[in-house]
Amino acid sequence: MHIEMSERTVEEKKRLALNFPYDIHTINLIKKIEGRKWSASNKFWHIPYQKNAIQTLNEQFKGKLEFIEQKKTSEFPPEYLETLKLKNYSGATIKTYRLHFLRFLKHFPEIELKNITKEQIRQYLLYLVQEKKYSTSAQNQAINSIKFYYEKVLGKPVEKYYVPRPRKEKILPEVLSEEEVTRILKQIKNLKYKCIIYLIYSAGLRLTEVVHLRIADIHSDRKQIFIRSEKGNKDRYGILSDTVIDLLRIYYKKYKPQYWLFEGRPGEQYSRRNIQDFFRKAVQRSGVKKHATIHTLRHSFATHLLEHGTDLRYIQELLGHRSTRTTEIYTHVSNVAKNKIVSPLDNLNLDKKHEK
Repeated sequence: MHIEMSERTVEEKKRLALNFPYDIHTINLIKKIEGRKWSASNKFWHIPYQKNAIQTLNEQFKGKLEFIEQKKTSEFPPEYLETLKLKNYSGATIKTYRLHFLRFLKHFPEIELKNITKEQIRQYLLYLVQEKKYSTSAQNQAINSIKFYYEKVLGKPVEKYYVPRPRKEKILPEVLSEEEVTRILKQIKNLKYKCIIYLIYSAGLRLTEVVHLRIADIHSDRKQIFIRSEKGNKDRYGILSDTVIDLLRIYYKKYKPQYWLFEGRPGEQYSRRNIQDFFRKAVQRSGVKKHATIHTLRHSFATHLLEHGTDLRYIQELLGHRSTRTTEIYTHVSNVAKNKIVSPLDNLNLDKKHEK
């Protein structure tokens, strides 16, 4: 993981701001830095300013994190961010695109952006693979950030700057069994966290979606949830379980949220990090050995629906997937069809008595 560092004045002191795409593993490493703080208003981590900070941190986290100096904002084309916002990209996507495009600019310090050639772009991507050892996901993010500038900001046709995509790794999602989900949920006693985590599993929500829920998004009369998705502007309706309706009625009377369904301070969205930390501890207490995260509940929701006979097209709609091909990955982790397959060995007329 690469961390962009830039000087900022925070709390009337010179501090070093750390910019990176959200990643819980990276955050846990950042927490080991002495004097680190989270700025809730600016949405970034920051550490005390000191000379040779980058060198010191790179020695401390060698092989785990790489800290690099961020180019000044003035060197970043303002129309890039303006276009991202005009096209209603999510905050997380804007942050990721900005970071990758900054690295792209930093790679060509002596060349004006308009003069960077197609071949130089190809060489840069090759550098990310061979030298920086970027994962398939990170490579695609880098490509998307570059393509966005040339295609959406400058309006150039795709064929003039096309770059080949890396072959996507076929990684099956981690899925919990219904028994494992039950064990985890039974560990949750806190009413607010119970409502949040039950909602995520019961409707297959993303963590971002659940913290963005407003009071008005809960339609208990129709047993539906209105979900404002940050991914591609795909708003949708999700299912609202009877169990969650009962929990939310008790929760509302106790906590009296003002605007967001789940609030930290009055009128402010609840912390995603707190939810993740609470769920991680619930998993540990449950004794479930799988590496389960909040997003694992979404995968489990889809798989369990499929195993209970729900049509794949309905699951696609509930998850907010554009293509059934995205949803079809759950057919590879579902046990229903596999359990019906009989090994050809068992169809042979063999002597069932075996020597011990």
